[in-house]
Amino acid sequence: MAEIYPTLPKAPITEALVDIRCKLPKGFNVDQFKIIGAKISKDYPKEKVIRFQETKIDFKEEEQSVTTHRGINGYRYESSDGTKIVQLRLDGFTFNRLKPYKNWEEVRDDSLRIWNLYRESIKPEIINRIALRYINNLNIPMPINDFGDYLTCPPEVPEGLPQGIISFFYRVVVPADDPRIKAIITQAFEPKVDIKENLPIILDIDVFKLTPDGFLEEDILAILEKLRDFKNQIFFKSITPKLVETYQ
Repeated sequence: MAEIYPTLPKAPITEALVDIRCKLPKGFNVDQFKIIGAKISKDYPKEKVIRFQETKIDFKEEEQSVTTHRGINGYRYESSDGTKIVQLRLDGFTFNRLKPYKNWEEVRDDSLRIWNLYRESIKPEIINRIALRYINNLNIPMPINDFGDYLTCPPEVPEGLPQGIISFFYRVVVPADDPRIKAIITQAFEPKVDIKENLPIILDIDVFKLTPDGFLEEDILAILEKLRDFKNQIFFKSITPKLVETYQ
């Protein structure tokens, strides 16, 4: 049974996204995405092209040739206020929810509604990766005497060296109980010119389930809920109760 964590009225989430990767039918035309774009144009009226560029370098004896291929990878649709983004690409589908974040139910329902349009219109051959990613700006109150007051895995400087920290980057990949589910956890701080009241530390949690055999469509909702449980576990195990209090 999944552990129950509190709902934070002032959650530090800057972006949440659902990402579903799949293999499309052979001969698929990228302009077919416009059919979906027309169906969601009321809620997502801003259309942008997603482009790609591939460069291939061939070395033959003392000569080399460079070949560049450019093309369209898909289309991006944005809501009028810019808080919701839909990406329809040749390798899959992504739904982005930017600030202000409301709740998981909104992210889940909005993403699955459009995914169903993607699936029905495009008919992917196989779904091989499902991911949920949450990017948090912890905004730790200044001044900070000890990162350990706020982070359960704080950055540390070897004893005997100056203990000030100007910048840090920490990244680990951890498995869940299900070995096919993993999480990439990133903590990072990059200095800004004016840091007065809060220190912007990023906690990026990317949880995903990957299988080359593919997922059944009817399992996607249950998988997303399981990924969310793992994401919540990581978030609340990464910060201290003192920091949790600032988001309540």
